[in-house]
Amino acid sequence: MVAITAQEFELQMPDASELLSDEPKMESSLTMTYWLLKTEPHVYSYHDLDRDGSTVWDGVANNLALKHIRTIGEGDLALIYHTGEERRAVGIGKVISAPYPDPKLNDPKLLVFDIAKVAPLPRSVSLAEIKAHPGFAGFDLIRNSRLSVVPVSSAHWNLIMELANA
Repeated sequence: MVAITAQEFELQMPDASELLSDEPKMESSLTMTYWLLKTEPHVYSYHDLDRDGSTVWDGVANNLALKHIRTIGEGDLALIYHTGEERRAVGIGKVISAPYPDPKLNDPKLLVFDIAKVAPLPRSVSLAEIKAHPGFAGFDLIRNSRLSVVPVSSAHWNLIMELANA
């Protein structure tokens, strides 16, 4: 399996096969923002996203998480993280819309966005692995564990991809 780095993801990605390919990539001036999106797998799992192809990412009410959603942009990549008993990053999604008010609710502050599947991680990465790795010091997943939308630095993204490809 080929390791997936943040540098590879700074390119436009037409499909999942290109993400995991070792073919040379063209240079791009676009910068990528990375996220970790938490979901209860019994409510909506990465398997569901894989089956559906895309979905509306909704159900976020925390003010800080909503603040993060306001900065999410089309083309950003997100780790899909299963909470509850699993507590692990399991797949990658790509944001395919700008944030917009949840059409099911009558509150313009509650935002949603559309996300599409990219690929499952070759190997899921557990919270225990992340906590045990010194490179994740300061990662909001650890510092603010209740947050459902977590920004991910390029360095942390790369570490997670290394662990997923180990």
